[in-house]
Amino acid sequence: MHLILLLSALSVAFGVRYISLDAPPTTRWNRILGLFLFSPLLLLTTAIAILCMGPRGQMVRWWEGWGSYGLAIGFLSLAIALGVSLLLEGRRSLQQIRQWPLVEVSGRAARLIENSTPFVAQIGFWKPELVVSDGLLTSLDEDHLEVVFVHEQGHFHYRDTFWFFWLGWLRRLTCWLPQTEALWQELLILRELRADRWAAQTADRLLLAEALLSVVSAPQIQPETLCASFSSAVVRNRLNERIDALLDGSELSGEERPLADNSKRSWLWLFLVLLPLLVVPFHS
Repeated sequence: MHLILLLSALSVAFGVRYISLDAPPTTRWNRILGLFLFSPLLLLTTAIAILCMGPRGQMVRWWEGWGSYGLAIGFLSLAIALGVSLLLEGRRSLQQIRQWPLVEVSGRAARLIENSTPFVAQIGFWKPELVVSDGLLTSLDEDHLEVVFVHEQGHFHYRDTFWFFWLGWLRRLTCWLPQTEALWQELLILRELRADRWAAQTADRLLLAEALLSVVSAPQIQPETLCASFSSAVVRNRLNERIDALLDGSELSGEERPLADNSKRSWLWLFLVLLPLLVVPFHS
């Protein structure tokens, strides 16, 4: 029964990933995030349920064994090891950036990289630090710098570095699932569109679009761990999407619909994710 439970979870996890990614702007964020999270969370709760039930016992008249229990232990061990590895990598990144000089730019404290490539990002966990390159300071004037910093403040407001660290952990853990990379890229562009919308509330959209073009046209610095960068998600085929959204305001005009607005569907997805844990009491 444990093996059947594990195979069922795998089948559902694979099946959900073949659902279309298309959605209107008002539900796009929730749809993509839900499709990304459901499969890895279902596999994790299934592994935890098998771990709680143990390798021995009886469930609906079927005796269990070590096979599926070992698979569950292996998957959870991999998840923990990967999480620890990413935490250590992130800690090393923070130690590195804290060695860079702290400067004041447009009234904001920032870490300065001596690099001619334009670069700006929030790097850290819950309270990230603003990092800029001297190439950015020389390539943009004060007005364009201001809108870029407002965009980065949007990343800070939504705690993108913190939440995307954990999303990145799930991405690496389940990179073998269908559409993992496609969903990840969608989440990255939605993160940038959300920060663009935040900036557009108080900043000029045209200036933001011009700054985006200036930064993306330069060679790119590879983003660090725990990094929410102004241009990290702007691969060439997604640049037009951000520019169009800034200029016409279609993608930026409305907030994503909260999960509470789709409460019935949200509760159904939550029930399915937690379903493996509900079978634990039936094991003896």
